[in-house]
Amino acid sequence: MLPGTIAGAHMGNPDFRVGGRIYATLWVEEERIVLRLVPEQQALLIEAEPDLFAPVPGAWGRRGWTNLDLPEADEETLRGALLAAWQATAPPDLVAAQEPA
Repeated sequence: MLPGTIAGAHMGNPDFRVGGRIYATLWVEEERIVLRLVPEQQALLIEAEPDLFAPVPGAWGRRGWTNLDLPEADEETLRGALLAAWQATAPPDLVAAQEPA
């Protein structure tokens, strides 16, 4: 688990939080994870992997919330996306403490 992460639940689905804020929600039945990214990260991931990543519909998606379809995602893609979501959400001091010196 990433530093400072606490598992919880959102709308009946498992979620992962850091600093009291959700950065990922797992939708088990739909085989997807919703990630909290900044819009620039979202755009890069969608451009690089349009078959895997898509914005959440509506205003949430315009703010960076992004769907990742799990059946097609490899472990490296999932790990990278989770790390990006964690970095976008975690308190700056926690992120800085994890960066190599």
